[in-house]
Amino acid sequence: MRLDDGHPRVLVVGAKPFSRSTNEGITLSNLFQGWPADRLAQVHTVDVPRTTDVCTSFYHFGLRNYPVDHGLRSMLAAVGGSRAALGEPGALAASRGPQSRLVAQLRAAADLTPCRFPDDLAPWLRRHQPDLVYSLLGSVRVNRLATKIARSVGVPLVPHFMDDWPTTNYGSGELFGLARASLLRTLRAAVRMAPRGMCISLPMAEEYQRQYGIPFGAFANCVDDADFAEGFAEISSRPSSEPLELVYVGGLHLGRWQPLARIAEALDQFVGDPPPLRLTVYAPERDLAQFREAFAGSRSVHLDRWLHTDEVPKILKAADVLVHVESFAPGHRRYTRLSLSTKIPQYLAAGRPILGFGPEELASMRHIAEARAGVVVGAEGSEPMVRALRLLRDAGLRHTWGSNGLGYARRHHRRETLSKRFAEFLDEARRTDAHAGEELSERERSNG
Repeated sequence: MRLDDGHPRVLVVGAKPFSRSTNEGITLSNLFQGWPADRLAQVHTVDVPRTTDVCTSFYHFGLRNYPVDHGLRSMLAAVGGSRAALGEPGALAASRGPQSRLVAQLRAAADLTPCRFPDDLAPWLRRHQPDLVYSLLGSVRVNRLATKIARSVGVPLVPHFMDDWPTTNYGSGELFGLARASLLRTLRAAVRMAPRGMCISLPMAEEYQRQYGIPFGAFANCVDDADFAEGFAEISSRPSSEPLELVYVGGLHLGRWQPLARIAEALDQFVGDPPPLRLTVYAPERDLAQFREAFAGSRSVHLDRWLHTDEVPKILKAADVLVHVESFAPGHRRYTRLSLSTKIPQYLAAGRPILGFGPEELASMRHIAEARAGVVVGAEGSEPMVRALRLLRDAGLRHTWGSNGLGYARRHHRRETLSKRFAEFLDEARRTDAHAGEELSERERSNG
């Protein structure tokens, strides 16, 4: 007889595995932390390092199961290119120059290539006897794989949307529109197997519930109790000549380097006006190499190395102000509209005030404003940013905003609270008719 303690047997199907090195892997690890090990397994398609502190059973559905894609990458390597040059299928191109457009076409072609199911996958699935399939979906490849596996074992599928990729992916007409048509067709097939779904933010959950006609819950990254600040601790007794430290942790892709460069320009206006303000940027090495020149003329920016996951909480708590930015460019704005960055819960839990710079309608900026955790600059131009920086020099305001954010994180982002709700949501999905999502709304159909 099956033991039922509210933790269904979950098979996670996706691109990247559980890890502490990617946003996807970190969020998965945090949400499933404490899940019974014998009730969790994962099928993943990307060959990157994985961790076993949360999930211990993995099946790598590798490139050899996509013969056409595998052959194409092998030929590319044979002529002096890199097998990884095509990147991950469905990935958003960083720019739209001729070379990136070609790569986008090749990625789309790779994403649509057929796969074969190896003989040892079916017995592996039978051994785990999942109650449901949980998937972040996101590409034609993963959509098909998650749907086929759920059908093969006869269980519902619960999708979790970390960003609004159904609206944006393949929006440039890759493969004469065939890539986007395939993406939406495989998405509809997945949603038809879903009794309910998950989103990264409440605004996304509300919109997707209207769009797809099934219940959606909001589940973002969660924070371990050990990573919370004990309270807002103002860094006191510093000399007036010592700068207030603004800290940004994250990538510079998706145009994020541009608002950071605008902040740098505004900070330079305070040079010589004590206390000085300094921005430290912790970003991946490849991003720093690509965008370093954008900050070369600033006297107020320090570009630092990428941080290991375990280092982040200490760095955040030691800052005076934490910075989150999003691009104002229309394409990036559309892509990030409903997303909530993995680090926003960490920022709030650090008990430090937040400077948000990006379109104010974005879910991430709305989250900061709702938490009353800082100041959001929702317009481009130097004057709004200069005014915000003047406010952030006020120790009393920093104390209030940091305390507000910490309280909000304790209510909404504690792992213990969120993990319990996450397990209940998945268990309810297991108990719900798997065909509840069979009828798609007319609005969702028109999206194709």
